[in-house]
Amino acid sequence: MSAVIYRLYWDFCSYLRPMLKRVLKFSKMLAGNYSKSSMFQSVTAIFMFGSILCFIVVMGSSYFYMFPSSETVVDTGRSRDGNNISKECNVFDGKWVVDDSYPLYNASDCPFVEHGFDCVGNGRKDRDYLKWRWKPRNCEIPRFDVGAALKYLRGKRVVFVGDSLSRTQWESMVCMLMSGVEDKRFVYEANGNEITKQIRHLSVRFETFSLTVEFYRSVFLVQPGAAPKHSPKRVKAVLKLDQMDDISSEWIDSDILIFNSGHWWTRTKLFELGWYFQNGGRTKFGMPISNGFKIALATWKSWVEKVVNPNKTRVFFRTFESSHWSSGSRQNCKVTRLPTFKAKGKQRSSVSDAIIKTMNNVSVPVKLLHVTQMGASRSDAHVGSWSDNPSVPDCSHWCLPGLPDVWNELLFSFLLSK
Repeated sequence: MSAVIYRLYWDFCSYLRPMLKRVLKFSKMLAGNYSKSSMFQSVTAIFMFGSILCFIVVMGSSYFYMFPSSETVVDTGRSRDGNNISKECNVFDGKWVVDDSYPLYNASDCPFVEHGFDCVGNGRKDRDYLKWRWKPRNCEIPRFDVGAALKYLRGKRVVFVGDSLSRTQWESMVCMLMSGVEDKRFVYEANGNEITKQIRHLSVRFETFSLTVEFYRSVFLVQPGAAPKHSPKRVKAVLKLDQMDDISSEWIDSDILIFNSGHWWTRTKLFELGWYFQNGGRTKFGMPISNGFKIALATWKSWVEKVVNPNKTRVFFRTFESSHWSSGSRQNCKVTRLPTFKAKGKQRSSVSDAIIKTMNNVSVPVKLLHVTQMGASRSDAHVGSWSDNPSVPDCSHWCLPGLPDVWNELLFSFLLSK
């Protein structure tokens, strides 16, 4: 990446050099035509000196533009759109830039990457998708420092709660942290479980650091239940919108708590499978999914305000990441080699909008990880056919290493910021 920047910089310099030559030529002409006048000689000298000075200023300014300080630190505050971020820099508003120092870890060295997300291990040949870094418009995200992260997390309990995208972020964090552990024998799944999508609770223990990083599968956050008696045949199960998931009591005693939800709030995952909403003990057959999601978020809001101790637990909520299925069909998944740089409306999501609105009204500190925009152009980073089941394409989940590592870089930038 440094070579690319140097090339751009010197191309810029080469563009300015002819301009300087023309300025000097014009100055010499003036000096020749008016050499007999001391006044014109003085003006010429001043003009030449000013031209050279301006050239130096422009070159210096271009240098600092091309090489921004690597010591820029993300500060935290409150912005108008609900992001707990710096007033001067929205770290979620930026672009992807090539960085040859990525990826942050090797999936083959991390036993906690789910086989279905290890795209290189499953035969993906191109590596371009691994070399992109997220660059905010007006600042830099501090580069991930595994030593500082492990030091900060010593003795803590980190808990991820959500769907398979939450599990992907959990796997990413475990692998990022493992890269700084010398003896990896002391990093293990506490219950001896294999990393699969069926297990509801996974817990990786970093014994040397007395650190536990856990994942709880709760795709709706609220309580699923059996169909009530005398329900129509189409009702196979209900989602109790006014009750938190019964395993929520296990999330409370944590130091860092990261939520996500939204990907299962679709007609294919609910109504077409016989799932319907229940609120106040009554089944709501005509309730739109968007309304059900908002009620569930309100239930989560009430729970976090009443139950979670903000003096102990730092709470985060990650927004929705758009998939990149083509033509509205789950059978057509085209994974590009490079980012598309055309968001095609995916930089916004009604699911994310509902999450942001809820976070804006929570009375306890909750930091929003608004990652929707950064994933909108990354059609190159999906699993595609490089999974453990290549016959089933996947344009919803992400390869590891990959995009979820950036979510964790942002998370650590908040955790380690003063």
